[in-house]
Amino acid sequence: MSDYRLVAREHGGPEVIIAEPIVAGPVADGMARIRHTAIGVNFIDTYHRTGLYPLPLPAPLGVEAAGVVEELGHGVEGLRIGQRVGYAVGQTGSYASWQDVPAARLIAIPDSISDQEAAAILLKGLTAETLIFGCARIAAGQSALVLAAAGGMGRILVQWLAALGVRVIAHAGSPAKAAIATGLGADIALHCPFDELAPAVRKATDGHGVDVVFDGVGAASWTASLDSLRRRGLMISFGNASGPVPPVSPLELTGRGSLFLTRPRLFDYVFERAELEASAARLFAAVEAGKVTIEIGLKRPLGEAAEVHRLLEARQTTGSVVLIP
Repeated sequence: MSDYRLVAREHGGPEVIIAEPIVAGPVADGMARIRHTAIGVNFIDTYHRTGLYPLPLPAPLGVEAAGVVEELGHGVEGLRIGQRVGYAVGQTGSYASWQDVPAARLIAIPDSISDQEAAAILLKGLTAETLIFGCARIAAGQSALVLAAAGGMGRILVQWLAALGVRVIAHAGSPAKAAIATGLGADIALHCPFDELAPAVRKATDGHGVDVVFDGVGAASWTASLDSLRRRGLMISFGNASGPVPPVSPLELTGRGSLFLTRPRLFDYVFERAELEASAARLFAAVEAGKVTIEIGLKRPLGEAAEVHRLLEARQTTGSVVLIP
């Protein structure tokens, strides 16, 4: 098979991922054809595969990639053939040899960042920028708890928050992963069971709790995260790695000290082109300044996506994961 894409023809485990050929036709107005050189793998890809975040079947998998502009549709300005670009917002189907993408969603990749690095960091980096600056608006001297701190998202959050002067308490699933978080700048790195997490956080904060919790784990950590917050603290729930959180009564927030809760979606924070450009510029500046490093923990051929999903869901990866077409 020459050019192909990977889809889920039904919802289920990694075994439902199949390859199907794609044939190039005319590029629609306002679109750009991107020949992929590297494809990012994210937990949201597994949600699309399982139907937790349902897409019309067959579900096109993947939301993030980098590559070069191969062809432009009518009316596209500001792009040129051969230009290095990436995308990570508002488009599915990146598990493919190429993809037609709305030109307004494309981000030019700086010379200082490789295609593989861009594919590894765009979605997670833009999300981290949104969580830190759009949601938390956290400042030096404040405190934060970061869950899954050795994963792709966690690594970026820990580094960026530490660079801002935030006191970071990290939690990871093993001593080895906790050590990774320490190396990334966490002030305290925990690997205790979730039922022991809140007491450990409160002990580390003189009984007060943290200002903000960044929780991409979901169901398994939900209660521990809420119980780790100070009075009027902010719970940012941005993922469901262990499953979706249970239904929430507003009284749970009241009873824990008038907490704030948000469940952000990246697209709503980079809806306008200017917002996307500003978020990407802040991300790339952080990378270029060394505040955020890009760690690719696993690279596999595109055709091995099913096995990569198995490893991701089994928590057997660290850092970002990239597929190579």
